[in-house]
Amino acid sequence: MFAHERLDTTTPGGRLVFRVFAALAEFIRELIVSGTREGLDAARARGRVGGRPTVATPEIIRAARDLLPNSENSITSIAKLLGVSPSTLYNHIPDLQELRAGSRVPNQLAAG
Repeated sequence: MFAHERLDTTTPGGRLVFRVFAALAEFIRELIVSGTREGLDAARARGRVGGRPTVATPEIIRAARDLLPNSENSITSIAKLLGVSPSTLYNHIPDLQELRAGSRVPNQLAAG
């Protein structure tokens, strides 16, 4: 609304108006942040949990860990089989790369 007004900040009056607008904007932002925090705290007190629900149940993680050592299964195919995205597996199995790397050594020894 005020963005189209010509505000001359080189004059004392222009600087005053600019600072008043900035102070009002900061005050409104702080009210919004305070209200949001109060709302989140009240929701937590009622037992509500925010955020997106996780799709990675302990059963899915366990199944993925069981499938990972088989080098014939790609991470993408494991994710598709379990109905999750590959990034979900990477996020919920921190040692995923080590599990995959560890699975290659026994295969090389068995072939040799």
